[in-house]
Amino acid sequence: MDSSPSQSSGPDGPSADNKHGAISLPVSLDHARITDLPQSTFYIPNFISEEEEQMILEKIAAAPKPRWKQLTHRRLQTWPSDLVKNKLLDAPLPPWLEGPDGAAYWPVVCTVSLGASLCLNLYRNKDDGALDPEPAWRILQEPRSLLITTEQLYTDYLHGIEDIEEDIELSPDSIANWSLLRDANAFADGRNVRQTRTSLTYRDVLGVSKLANKLGMFLKR
Repeated sequence: MDSSPSQSSGPDGPSADNKHGAISLPVSLDHARITDLPQSTFYIPNFISEEEEQMILEKIAAAPKPRWKQLTHRRLQTWPSDLVKNKLLDAPLPPWLEGPDGAAYWPVVCTVSLGASLCLNLYRNKDDGALDPEPAWRILQEPRSLLITTEQLYTDYLHGIEDIEEDIELSPDSIANWSLLRDANAFADGRNVRQTRTSLTYRDVLGVSKLANKLGMFLKR
């Protein structure tokens, strides 16, 4: 996970009966598919409630300092452990967390956004192999939303968050998941001022080491 400054309808669409932060899950992932993208990617705007969001943010803030890694423009916590030689130590997630990056992971990643909105950019390589600096697509992630990225969109495209203070030129033409947003009217002026956003990123690790079982009480959670 990282911390970075960075209408009512039927089952075929998002529900707007969420004035108090109520969860509004689709009937199936087909109803959450981002159809403007070529591969299987899904967006659920109300995956958790406002109360759950606040509880998780408080738990993250209360984690001991050794849990944090300082990266460029963001901080990172890794649960239940860091990868050791591309393997995860076999240990349970903390109760408040139960519910992409190389050959260590299966080609699927789930990200829950907390606290603020921002744009995720998806980049592809040009014919000569160089990275195209212009994003192929943009996904707008709202607080309490879930983004699931799978298949080639996960393995063959670079995912990045631009180092800017404001997302601009937001519209149905520029945002791939615009029709799935909880509140597209909030971005009617085409802008989103960046605030502190925390993300929970879940990955399925291919290799799991049983070493953690031997460490027992020495593991800090």
